[in-house]
Amino acid sequence: MTNELIENFKYISCQLNNGVGEMILNRADKHNAFDEVMISEMIQSLAYFAHNDNCQLLIVRANGKNFSAGADLNWMRKQAKMDFKQNLSDANELAKLMSDLDKFPKPTIALVQGAAFGGALGLICCCDIAIANERASFCLSEVKLGLIPAVISPYVVRAMGQRASRRYMLTAERFSAEKALELQIIHEVSDELDTAAAPLISALLANSPQGMAWVKTLLSHLEDGVIDDATRNHTSERIASIRVSDEGQEGLNAFFEKRSPNWKISDSTAKELPVQGQNNA
Repeated sequence: MTNELIENFKYISCQLNNGVGEMILNRADKHNAFDEVMISEMIQSLAYFAHNDNCQLLIVRANGKNFSAGADLNWMRKQAKMDFKQNLSDANELAKLMSDLDKFPKPTIALVQGAAFGGALGLICCCDIAIANERASFCLSEVKLGLIPAVISPYVVRAMGQRASRRYMLTAERFSAEKALELQIIHEVSDELDTAAAPLISALLANSPQGMAWVKTLLSHLEDGVIDDATRNHTSERIASIRVSDEGQEGLNAFFEKRSPNWKISDSTAKELPVQGQNNA
C-alpha cells in the first residue's frame, strides 16, 4: 500500500511520527458517522500501519466534537433497500474492520471525546487501551431501530461482560464516561486526552515490538479462560520461542550489557504522513 493511497482518503486522516501512527476519523460535519466508504478506508489504513515497520503503536481518534455517532443515516437507508446477500456482504466489511483492529499486531489506544454510539463502541472495545474525556457519552442504540449490535457484540461483551451487556444492549440507554470506566470500556477519564496518553505512549515505545505483538496473540489464545495441558504447553512453547528469537536475544543482552535495545525508533528513521482533510472538518 502506498502513501499516496493513504493521503487521498476521503473520510479519515493518517499520520505517522516518531513511531506513533494515528488513524483519525475526519468527518466532523457528520459527527464521524461511518458508512461503507469510511469502513473501507479504515481497513486500508490498518493494513498500512500494520505492515509499516516505522509504526510501533496506533492511536485511534477523531476530529470534531464527537468521536463517532455510529452508522451514517444515508448508509442505513441503503441497507434498508438491500437484500439479504447484499446486507451480509455489507456486514462482513464491518466485521473485518473490527477483527483487523482487534488483531492489530501493535498496541492501540483509543482517544474518545463526546458521543460514541453504536459501532463506535466496537472500535473502542477493539483497542487495547481507551481514554475518554469527561463529556464522553456512550450508547448501544441499535434496538431503538429494531436492530441488534451484532457485529460489535463479541468485543463489547468481552469488555463489559454479559451482565452489563444485557442491560445496555436491551435498554439502549445512554451512559457517561464514569459509567464506561466502571464497565471497563475505557481505562481512564481525562479532559486532556493527549496529556493522559503521553506516558502510555512513552512506555509502549520503550518496549519490544515483537514482545508486544506476541502478548496480544497470547491473550487472544487465553480468552476462553481454560487452563489445561494444551494451555500450559502453548505458554511454555511461546516463552521458549521468544527467548531464542533475535529480538528476545537482543532484549536480554541489552539488559545484561546495560544498554538500550536496538528496537528504539530514532527521530532520523521515523516517517511522517501529513494529516489530510482537516479543513473539511
